[in-house]
Amino acid sequence: MRSYIVGVGMTKFEKPETREWQYWDMAREAGTAALADAGVRYEDVQQAAVGYCFQASTAGQRAVYELGLSGIPVYNVNNNCATGSTALMMARQFVEGGAGDCVLALGFEKMARGSLGGGGADGGAGDFKTSPVARHYGIMAAAHGFEMTPPTAQIFGNAAREHMKRYGTTEAQLAAVAAKNHRHSTGNPYAQFQAPYTVDEVLAAKPIHHPLTRLQCSPTSDGAAAAVVVSERFVDEHGLGDRAVEIAAQAMTTDTEDSFASGTCIDAVGLPMSREAARQVYESAGIGADDLDVIELHDCFSINELLTYEALGLCGEGESGPLVESGATTHGGSWVVNPSGGLISKGHPLGATGIAQAAELTWQLRGEAGARQVPDARTGLAHNIGLGGAAVVTLLRR
Repeated sequence: MRSYIVGVGMTKFEKPETREWQYWDMAREAGTAALADAGVRYEDVQQAAVGYCFQASTAGQRAVYELGLSGIPVYNVNNNCATGSTALMMARQFVEGGAGDCVLALGFEKMARGSLGGGGADGGAGDFKTSPVARHYGIMAAAHGFEMTPPTAQIFGNAAREHMKRYGTTEAQLAAVAAKNHRHSTGNPYAQFQAPYTVDEVLAAKPIHHPLTRLQCSPTSDGAAAAVVVSERFVDEHGLGDRAVEIAAQAMTTDTEDSFASGTCIDAVGLPMSREAARQVYESAGIGADDLDVIELHDCFSINELLTYEALGLCGEGESGPLVESGATTHGGSWVVNPSGGLISKGHPLGATGIAQAAELTWQLRGEAGARQVPDARTGLAHNIGLGGAAVVTLLRR
């Protein structure tokens, strides 16, 4: 059975505490927009998968109660930074498994200011001896020691150091990722940051964990995103063919021995997971990287965009630095990667991120993305990853 996204919505992503709103306010805003975009009522929704990381259990119910009190099953989802795409995957599975013809995927986050910590539910560094990501940080500590910098920036920054040492990747190439994504965000009214920066300005920004500067790190954010996922039958019965974007293939992977065997941060932050998820999606859809038009990927830090180029097969191992420098991943290149501004500039409210990626791709494939539109986009790929770990790759097709 096929599944389709027929409606999407999101709030503007904001710096925490910028707006006087609660998580249910942002969920109402995004959910209402998605239902309106689809032209369906909340009473048509038969199940809901709701993702978040920093609220109490059953916060998903509190969020969707803003849309209606219909008594439907509500599933609360928490999968670190891959939470939103996990909720979307659950919605797709419900539809394709026959559990419902119309399912809502909703993700939100109300975060604290400051750097995200090491994976604890409070967003702090936590006790790595008992943390779910203790094994990942143990790899980092064994190879690089532990410094007094934000833990997530530290493990990704150390992955950047490894990439630079192994392949000759330069600080300017890492900065080129951030400069590109900040430039893209100038056309996105939903983005937390909408100012362009040059490579030199990115390099001159406040250091976070060498070689990463502040402008190469995704910020903490408040925001929500939603998608209405339906069956082919629902599309036909409600005349939604002009709104429908097919979820053509989707895969989730978690850590294997490959994540830890090398003892590198490159693998510990998820390169093997991403590579395998992409392989499964390409195989399922019968396509390759050259068939993609537009990509929204998980650039939590600039190095992760480079690693993901390699994982998705946009280039060979170690070739991602020259790839971004060549202009191949921006408008006029082979692909447009993160036309929304990506996590670095659009923002990263954990539970909403994966669904916001799907929203951006839906707009792109419908030709509704305005100033950031990729001409004639027909095939889009979303990549969302969380330490601990989970990688979700989703292929959308018009």
